[in-house]
Amino acid sequence: MLSVSPSPNEVAPPPPPAPITSTGTGIANLPNQRHKIVAKNGANFTVMVCGESGVGKTTFVNTLFTSTIKEPKILAKRHMTKNPPKTVQIQITKAELEEKMFKVKLTIIDTPGFGDYVNNRYASIPIVDFLDDQHEKYMRQEQQPCRKGAVDMRVHACLYFIKPTGHTLTPLDIEVMKRLGSRVNLIPVIAKADTLTPANLAKFKQNIRDVIQAQNIQVYSCPIESDDETTSRRNINIMNAMPFAVIGSTQDVLTADGRKVKGREYSWGVAEVENDEHCDFKKLRSLLIRTHMLDLITTTEENHYENYRQTQMETRKFGDPRTQPNENAKFKEEEDALRKRFTEQVKNEESRFRMWEQRLLSERDRLHSELEQQGRRVTELQHEIDSFYYQRDTVKSIRK
Repeated sequence: MLSVSPSPNEVAPPPPPAPITSTGTGIANLPNQRHKIVAKNGANFTVMVCGESGVGKTTFVNTLFTSTIKEPKILAKRHMTKNPPKTVQIQITKAELEEKMFKVKLTIIDTPGFGDYVNNRYASIPIVDFLDDQHEKYMRQEQQPCRKGAVDMRVHACLYFIKPTGHTLTPLDIEVMKRLGSRVNLIPVIAKADTLTPANLAKFKQNIRDVIQAQNIQVYSCPIESDDETTSRRNINIMNAMPFAVIGSTQDVLTADGRKVKGREYSWGVAEVENDEHCDFKKLRSLLIRTHMLDLITTTEENHYENYRQTQMETRKFGDPRTQPNENAKFKEEEDALRKRFTEQVKNEESRFRMWEQRLLSERDRLHSELEQQGRRVTELQHEIDSFYYQRDTVKSIRK
């Protein structure tokens, strides 16, 4: 077979590129690079707990992360009470968790309990303001020329504790959950699940699901679809357990078979914290720490923060801070309510003033009428007196 050699004036074609092999030297190594970057930087994770007073929010936080992140509150001995003092303001506790050389900067936000007053209409305002303020602070840091070292306190998960009444959500729960669900990944939690029987707990869960659906309350929904059948089945089990029924306890107790577990001891037995037959504590911990922490962070960044940022961009003018309007969109609802209440008060005062003015006019007319009657009466009496003196003088003159 004859072979044709290229002439000196012709250029030989370049050799074909070498194929990308699967030995870790091509683009297949990008996940490893990404893993190294993430492992080096670590992660920031912020959890908020909120709900009515006395549902055990702080105890649950200590139980959730095994070691006591928050120091237990000192009992008020002077009152001789068994209950710790209530949280009266937002408390922020920071800690660092490390496992297999991966660090997570954890922030726990304990909010004051509400529901103790007759009028709880504005009970959720401090919590809502805190969530909005964190988005606002992060957005302002993004606008600075130097963004290195920015502090990120955006809340990635909000655990809303529900009292174990066994009935359904209260109107206060519905109102607060509506306001929180549009701002943060809301996860409903039934507190003190060991106070309900399994049948009552299942019915209570279903009632809560029905109310959440009927009231269109936004709660966190983890992604279910996955290439891994085991992962999909696990996610379905987690979502079926919502709202999570939990038991909080940092005490070690002995079971009937001699095991040392976290739980609460009763006369009838032990309620174990990490027993799936007793509560959903392990499912909730897996959701927050093991399986969906990254999804909670991503959802906060891509959904809740972007919604807040878009709303603020549409309602304000960015530029020189000295030329920015003082009006803040998050106070518009309160401002409208105050304006409406002020208008109603003005109308009520005007109506009361008109009624008072009518009464004064009526009283004036009555007094004028009485004055005229008394004047006529005085004139008549004066005529009678004059007539009396005239008759007397006439009689005296006749007698003379």
